[in-house]
Amino acid sequence: MTIMPSLPLPSDQPRKRPAAIELIGIDKRFGTVHANRDIHLVVEKGTIHGIVGENGAGKSTLMSILYGFYHADHGRILIDGEDVTISSSQAAIRHGIGMVHQQFMLVDNFTVLENIILGAEGDPLVAKAEKRARELLERLARDYDLKVHPDAVVSTLSVGEQQRVEILKALFRGAETLILDEPTAVLTPAEADHLFRILAQLKDEGKTVLLITHKLREIMAITDTVSVMRQGEMVATWPTRDVSVEMIAEAMVGRRVLLRVDKGHSNPGRVLLAADHLTVTDGRGVTVVDDVSLSVRAGEIVGIAGVAGNGQSELIEALAGIITPTSGRISLAGEDVSGLDPADLRDRGLAHLPEDRQRVGLVLPFGGGENIILGYQDDPAYARGMFLDWGKITSTAKRFFASYDVRPGNASLRAALFSGGNQQKIVCAREIERDPSVLLVGQPTRGVDIGAIEFIHKRLIALRDRGKAILLISAELDEIRSLSDRVLVMCGGRIVGECAPETPESEIGLMMAGLAEGAGERTRPRANEGSVP
Repeated sequence: MTIMPSLPLPSDQPRKRPAAIELIGIDKRFGTVHANRDIHLVVEKGTIHGIVGENGAGKSTLMSILYGFYHADHGRILIDGEDVTISSSQAAIRHGIGMVHQQFMLVDNFTVLENIILGAEGDPLVAKAEKRARELLERLARDYDLKVHPDAVVSTLSVGEQQRVEILKALFRGAETLILDEPTAVLTPAEADHLFRILAQLKDEGKTVLLITHKLREIMAITDTVSVMRQGEMVATWPTRDVSVEMIAEAMVGRRVLLRVDKGHSNPGRVLLAADHLTVTDGRGVTVVDDVSLSVRAGEIVGIAGVAGNGQSELIEALAGIITPTSGRISLAGEDVSGLDPADLRDRGLAHLPEDRQRVGLVLPFGGGENIILGYQDDPAYARGMFLDWGKITSTAKRFFASYDVRPGNASLRAALFSGGNQQKIVCAREIERDPSVLLVGQPTRGVDIGAIEFIHKRLIALRDRGKAILLISAELDEIRSLSDRVLVMCGGRIVGECAPETPESEIGLMMAGLAEGAGERTRPRANEGSVP
């Protein structure tokens, strides 16, 4: 297979002014891992420059070098045409570079204002610093539509609002170049749209944006230029207007990628999972799941669409036995399993892919092999009385790693050292390979690259086609519509409608917002319904 050669790099073309950022021959190793290989990158002023690549391609390492978290083994960094040394994040800030990380760097119990001035007070008298900061913050929020109350405590803010605080923090420190790492991974569609408007306005004001994302639709919608990394190398740079999603995906993975979910009609059988009038109340006494009834049959995928925070997460956790419903009944294959814990449910054929792989799905200090049997460690296949059979565990991990293309294929490597996509593959392998009769799936491809998305989708469809029942929640409406045979819509903790997956996105969006009731299932889903990541 031949990758289309990249168009001339901006550095090959005459420029009237220096580039905002120029990286020349950046090379970085971590032991035997060659994370960045002789990277050359030019980012023009006043543009939005996308950087894409599979998990582990070296994108985050490269940006961490630019932001001073890592030091390159070789290479040069030029800012506005001048050679600079960036030895720390403070040095990067002094050179006008700000970074918004995927995991926000905020103090939860501080206010917005306190977080923004933290470490940049500029005056020994905090009251004076706060006064100046408040005035500047109000101007920045007004100029860039980054509205958030300066006295709000960060822990009370939505994810989208917290991200605005991170952007304000960078702008407050004088950032002219802003790096955003997977900025929409935790945002609702509406929050993502708002972010894109902010980025467009920053560009119009002459700021430069470096956008790391695996979502190719976002690249096509918002960037001026896209650079593709693969296995530590920069393999292509194009003006975005001159390329297609297919070209970018092929350059990322090194092969042609199926950009749609390839599935035939479902053949639903008997009901394997049912919830009857399920209600969940949280620790504050707020009803988060309100009288929900649903069923999932053998051989079908039922997707739940909804804006984050409308009860989907609590519903899945109640069905998985993680939290106890206030009232209602849960049944598996006709058996009442209300009140059973996750281990008992697992013994009865229910598996769970949790939304948060790091907090719930993995024990990060444990090795890959230990995580492959997590929750199944008492299985006689892995235990000899009180002792674990490490030979069997290692051989199982190697087999699962090979089957799911987990990289690196080192079962003793700590889970924390795998990329996000490979962490997700470990969790998927552990749960799917147990051949459960019912699978609860939360955000299966959150923060996962295009190659891993294709792989995970194929595994879920294969499980469906073997007659298993799958209940899916995802923040990606395209993913819900592509994978599901039926779509339920939640708003305010209630199921407000049911529709076929080919129902127009606008109609589903109205139901998600509580502005329309579902009209019920209309038609059978089309075969080969798909979407672009």
